[in-house]
Amino acid sequence: MDAPLDVDAPLDVDAPLDERILAGLDPEQREVATTLRGPVCVLAGAGTGKTRAITHRIAYGIATGVYVPQKVLALTFTARAANEMRNRLRALGAGGVQTRTFHAAALRQLQYFWPQAVGGPLPGLVEHKARLITEAAQNMRLSTDRAAVRDLASEIEWAKVSMLTPDTYPTRAAHRDMPMGYDVRTLQRLYQSYEELKTDRHLIDFEDVLLLTVAVLEEDERVAATVREQYRHFVVDEYQDVSPLQQRLLDQWLGGRDDVCVVGDASQTIYSFTGATSRHLLEFPRRHPGGRVIELVRDYRSTPQVVETANRLLAARRPGRDSTPGAWAPPLRLVAQRPDGPPPSWNEYADDEAEAAGTAARIKDLLDEGVPAAEIAVLFRTNGQSQAFETALAEAGIGYQLRGTERFFNRPEVKQGVVQLRTAARAADASDDPTRLVRDILSSLGYSDRAPRSTGAVRERWESLASLVSLADRMAADFAARGEDFGLPAFVAELERRVAQQDAPVMNGVTLASLHSAKGLEWDAVFLAGLSEGLMPISFAETSDEVDEERRLLYVGITRAREHLVLSWTLSRTPGGRPTRKPSRFLDALRDAEPARPPASRGRSRRSRAHS
Repeated sequence: MDAPLDVDAPLDVDAPLDERILAGLDPEQREVATTLRGPVCVLAGAGTGKTRAITHRIAYGIATGVYVPQKVLALTFTARAANEMRNRLRALGAGGVQTRTFHAAALRQLQYFWPQAVGGPLPGLVEHKARLITEAAQNMRLSTDRAAVRDLASEIEWAKVSMLTPDTYPTRAAHRDMPMGYDVRTLQRLYQSYEELKTDRHLIDFEDVLLLTVAVLEEDERVAATVREQYRHFVVDEYQDVSPLQQRLLDQWLGGRDDVCVVGDASQTIYSFTGATSRHLLEFPRRHPGGRVIELVRDYRSTPQVVETANRLLAARRPGRDSTPGAWAPPLRLVAQRPDGPPPSWNEYADDEAEAAGTAARIKDLLDEGVPAAEIAVLFRTNGQSQAFETALAEAGIGYQLRGTERFFNRPEVKQGVVQLRTAARAADASDDPTRLVRDILSSLGYSDRAPRSTGAVRERWESLASLVSLADRMAADFAARGEDFGLPAFVAELERRVAQQDAPVMNGVTLASLHSAKGLEWDAVFLAGLSEGLMPISFAETSDEVDEERRLLYVGITRAREHLVLSWTLSRTPGGRPTRKPSRFLDALRDAEPARPPASRGRSRRSRAHS
């Protein structure tokens, strides 16, 4: 490999725009950026700068006149990722490119073409299935507690993205584990009832948006021709996570053309339970003979110690007798580009309470060493594991935020705060201190300058409001640095933009998140907690393919860390409990050179070094 480039080196402002766009890219990223005609498949490992590569590719195509900005559609999987890509393109002088999620792009087209293709107003959009599923379940006298409704909604979503109707669902779902132990015919009837309720009330859900867009494009040649004329070049990020339905929609948008660049990593496929599949990524070369395949393996995110841990995890996988052929792709071996860092720490605790306390103590050490709280994360397999860490951090006086729960701008306290700030902005005086106004307004909703020591709803409410205060403080500092006046109207305008784009502000606290919700994020320090058999891999991962997905999930967790990586497990769930737990089997290959030691006593951790 060539020596790593200084991607932050100052650009030659006198150089032509296209040369400036390519400056700072490594050879593989540069190949991506200059390969402007499809089909192109970019296999991009974690931390290898895939977003940088594809945004520079789009910008370079526009700068050289190959692309027209308005004819490029860049597709991502989250509003946050779409917003990041949009901002990067704008900074590269490539404004005007459509960067959207699959759902946002489809909904925009459906709203525009529905009157002429179908007639009448587009049905209303159901943002949350819970109410309708609860009603359908109650009509069938099924359990309707929150957990059951969530699991039933997930199963219906899987069926729809797999393009299964209530009639075709039983055959494909015959071997699936049914939610709540129901039989497949019960789920079929529930699915049918849910669809009928939507139809009766003239409603559609998010999966319907994709299904209906596909139907319009397949059945109306004029609409299909208009869309294909509008978009000539496609870029799809996180391609390993596309569902069969999303692939079908992409095929319709392409209309037989092959000017598409897909980017993904099969080793980060962790959403199979939602219908996502890496099959489309793995089969891309076969579907597009003669297409270019480019590998990005230079890891700019993590230290060599973190990278080697991740590489060893994947290399240790062995196929099982029941492994599906071709379901596991040969993993990319990452090559670290950063200087050495500290070795990973391995911590064994007597119980979950001790693990949380030990983790909080180590986080306190990192904070004292100057690591910002927002650059620290505690990741776990299930959301139910968060409570112990919430309690421990609160008792230690360390702020935290829960990620992966309700969307930030959908939280009641945030909605109320935005409304009150909007009202206050209309009457705000130019002489008022906007940051003090924000604090005063939000104090009526539960904000205070000191964080509550309690956990649960009170703490979550405070964290939400505190993030709005923090955003106001950052904006005030930015305006001051530019010599501009900052007022409440400007803050509210920024909030309105963020609400429209679901661009949640960064909260100033340690992140607590499930491994699934950590995808696409990174921190200076990552604590991977609860790495015991039954949690990692999870107990219901019974087949070899399911265990493989758990391995990939842990890989995603490891590669979120830039510098500090701490892995921990417990011998018992509760204090004083029997030590029946065992460390995750995945740790065997990572700790194979570690000398055996007696179990740690309660409240103490065992730390040892990983061997690279």
